[in-house]
Amino acid sequence: MERFDAHRLLIAEEANTIGTAYLRLDLLPPDVQPVLRGLFRSYLVARLGVYRKLPDVQASNAEQLRAKTLQAQIWSEAVAASALPGARPDAPKLLLPALNDMIDITTTRSMASQSHPPTIIFALLFVLGLGCSLFAGYGAAGSRRSWLHILGFSVVTAITIYVILDIEYPRQGLIRADIYDQVLIELQGVMK
Repeated sequence: MERFDAHRLLIAEEANTIGTAYLRLDLLPPDVQPVLRGLFRSYLVARLGVYRKLPDVQASNAEQLRAKTLQAQIWSEAVAASALPGARPDAPKLLLPALNDMIDITTTRSMASQSHPPTIIFALLFVLGLGCSLFAGYGAAGSRRSWLHILGFSVVTAITIYVILDIEYPRQGLIRADIYDQVLIELQGVMK
C-alpha cells in the first residue's frame, strides 16, 4: 500500500508543480503569456494522455514524447520571455525553478511507475501460496473433506495474491490510480 500511496501522492505533486508554474506565468509580459498558457494546456493534455493510454505502451510512449517536446518549448519560451523588458525582475528567479520542478516530477513519476520489486519476490509469493495449499491439504488429508474449507482457502489465497499484484500495477487492474488523476483534470479546468 505504501507504493500505491506514493503513486497517488506523485500525481498530486505533479498537479501542484504544473499549477505553480502556470500561475507564475503572470510574471512575464502580457503579450507572451497567451502562447505559454496554450503550451501549458497542451502539455497537461499530453501528461494526462501518458497515463490514460496505458496499458497501450506505444501510445503512452508517444504521449510521453509529445510531453517532452512541449517541455522543451515551454522552457525555451519562458527563458526568452523572462529576459524581455516587460517581465518582472524576479521572473527568472521564480518561474524557471517552478518549470524545472514541473519537468523533474515527470522523471520521478516515470521511475515510480517502472520500478517494481524483483521478480524473485513475485515468484516467492506464488510459491508461498502453493506451499500453504500443500500444507493445508496435507493437514486435512486424514479427515473428511470439507469442500467449503477447500474452496474458502483457495479463494482467499488467490484473492490475496491478486490484490498484492493489482496494487503493484495501479494502472492495469481493478485497483486503479486513475481516479486520482482528477486533480490534473481539475487543473485543466482552471487553465481554460
